[in-house]
Amino acid sequence: MSQFFQIHQENPQLRLVKQVVERLNAGEVIVYPTDSGYALGCLPGNKGALDRIIALRRLDDRHNFTLVCRDLSDVGIYGKFDSTVYRLIKALTPGPYTFIVPATREVPRRLLSKRKTIGLRVPDNAIAQAILAELGGPLMSTTLIMPGQSLPETDPYEIRDLLQGRVDLIIDGGYGGSETTTVVSFEEGYPQVLRRGLGSCELFEES
Repeated sequence: MSQFFQIHQENPQLRLVKQVVERLNAGEVIVYPTDSGYALGCLPGNKGALDRIIALRRLDDRHNFTLVCRDLSDVGIYGKFDSTVYRLIKALTPGPYTFIVPATREVPRRLLSKRKTIGLRVPDNAIAQAILAELGGPLMSTTLIMPGQSLPETDPYEIRDLLQGRVDLIIDGGYGGSETTTVVSFEEGYPQVLRRGLGSCELFEES
């Protein structure tokens, strides 16, 4: 039976946020809101929770996993990039972007792509930010797009019906967006837009 928390979109209740973090630390899988839609999340080092997410979304070994971070200081722990890339990332965070960068040794190996990269992102969402602040570290995350679908799930009540018993906790943070993040790769040291989503690509096209 999945639990269902209703958390205020602008002023998240601390007691509920603390319970979310307790569940994460116990190795559970959550559904939570971001600035681009709902996502699945767990602790980065929890293999069992990660395997559940992989099975739920039917992901293959080409999938780029994302570490959702609270701010740029966390991004710098897990990704390697120069000052030019840093300035671009800084200009767009928090926001609906996922940045693919070479990973540092702090990233668990099971999250790495074959090219030793990791997705990093800082969401502009009060609930996600409150969870990250209380957690004191990143979430392993992937957009809640079900197999055979191309867009994220948006309605928390429909998500509850869809995933009842398949995840441990679903957070109702209001009706979510139906667009994905814009994904930008810095693997080669310069920006390459891999997916156009909610975030503007203007800065990357100018750089």
